[in-house]
Amino acid sequence: MSAAAAIKSNAAEALIGAIVVVVAVLFLAFAYMRTGSGSLSGYQINVRLAKADGLAIGTDVRISGIKVGSVSDLSLDPNNYLVTVHMSIRDDIKIPTDSSVLVTSAGLLGSQYLSITPGGDDTMLPPGGTIANAQGSVDIMNLVGRFMGEGGANKGSQPKPAGPPAIPPGDGP
Repeated sequence: MSAAAAIKSNAAEALIGAIVVVVAVLFLAFAYMRTGSGSLSGYQINVRLAKADGLAIGTDVRISGIKVGSVSDLSLDPNNYLVTVHMSIRDDIKIPTDSSVLVTSAGLLGSQYLSITPGGDDTMLPPGGTIANAQGSVDIMNLVGRFMGEGGANKGSQPKPAGPPAIPPGDGP
């Protein structure tokens, strides 16, 4: 192979490599913007939960199924072992003070998210406010295990045959 052919080959390989890198960067930028992984502008509110299984930074916060924010931080209170979930909510969404939060999942095998049910109060939560009414995550596998355990315990046992009816004393033949 001549020196000119080697230089052309190396230049072509470098050009192809540069194109691959540019396409990868564009794909990552698109995915970052499309999934909402970027910082969500808005105000912070909090909720305290006994169980936060399945929640992580970036978990969706929804009202009526529409994403209005995301989880920005999780912290554990070492005194009472409650999890404080910090949420970033869009500026155009105002949350009434008597709202409630539920950790739920998108279908049977779906990922967890926080569902806010707005209350009817005219007073809105201020930035940094805390929603008082909250229900943490439910362990679905534990519920299924309980259901299977209760149903399975009675499957193998046969009902005992009924004996002759008891005759009260003094009423016999």
